[in-house]
Amino acid sequence: MTSFGYNVLGFGNIVSAPAGPSIQYLIIAGGAGGGGRNGGGGGAGGYLSSIEGESTGGGGTLQDAFEFTSGTEYTVTVGAGGAGGTTPGSDQGQRGTNGNNSVFGSITAIGGGGGSGEAATTPQGADGGSGGASTYHDSVSAGGAGTANQGYAGAISQQHADGGNYSSQNEAGGGGAGQLGQQGDTTTGSYGKSGDGGDGLASSVTGSSVTRAGGGAGGWWAVNIPGAGIGGAGGGASSQTSHDNPGNAGTTNTGGGGSGGTDKGGANNSYPGGAGGSGVVILKVPTANYTETTSGSPTVSTVGDFTILLFNSSGSYTA
Repeated sequence: MTSFGYNVLGFGNIVSAPAGPSIQYLIIAGGAGGGGRNGGGGGAGGYLSSIEGESTGGGGTLQDAFEFTSGTEYTVTVGAGGAGGTTPGSDQGQRGTNGNNSVFGSITAIGGGGGSGEAATTPQGADGGSGGASTYHDSVSAGGAGTANQGYAGAISQQHADGGNYSSQNEAGGGGAGQLGQQGDTTTGSYGKSGDGGDGLASSVTGSSVTRAGGGAGGWWAVNIPGAGIGGAGGGASSQTSHDNPGNAGTTNTGGGGSGGTDKGGANNSYPGGAGGSGVVILKVPTANYTETTSGSPTVSTVGDFTILLFNSSGSYTA
């Protein structure tokens, strides 16, 4: 029997139509803010990649490239980082704000999950691209979950081993694109050690290796802490080394999470968490198909047979 397939006339099996022209992408959402006063670290923004030979976030499956329609304008949205958790009372800290989503066409990376604050109403980390870390407030609280193919969960809080008055000085780290957030050290000294943020992932899409989307470190309470937590590799913020400071901010255009806030000496002893870093969108377009029609002033470079568009702020590309 004669079979009419794509580009085939004759006997045998039908030949499938080849895939249309496509764009590879790396989309990173805004990182989350760390929690206020002894707060958990903020989760990194979701890390969603289709770059051949690389990894997407959360240990997930590399995404398919984006098949475009010629002449169509595709919007690029770069998500802002979330604000650090506020401190509305002398012994309170609110959860950090989730980061904002980054979008290319129909593809969305989810903003990082806010790190928890010490207030009894917000001890759990928020879900997000990568999850925010929790704090210990009279009981163990859950870290926020990451999003499949985008990031890892934030760490779970725990009580200091001595079980005494200094039980909440070792707050946990937020999740990163490449690693879970880390728990604090609950056995060192009277005050413990803050947890580190989860590491991000490296990409060489621009021609050199850059690590992005690290989680924020946990905040802490006491002045004699043996060691502040370290932000996850890839823009996650480290804990302050003094207890009289707000949390540090995640690095701009990495999607890094902010660190948790500290307390301060004297009355009204609460400092806010650090803000998350903004995201980034990177497109890898076959140079043979590149139209040069963009908005939003992306950085344009050439790597091999591809044109690379790096958007640090929102814009568009017309295929």
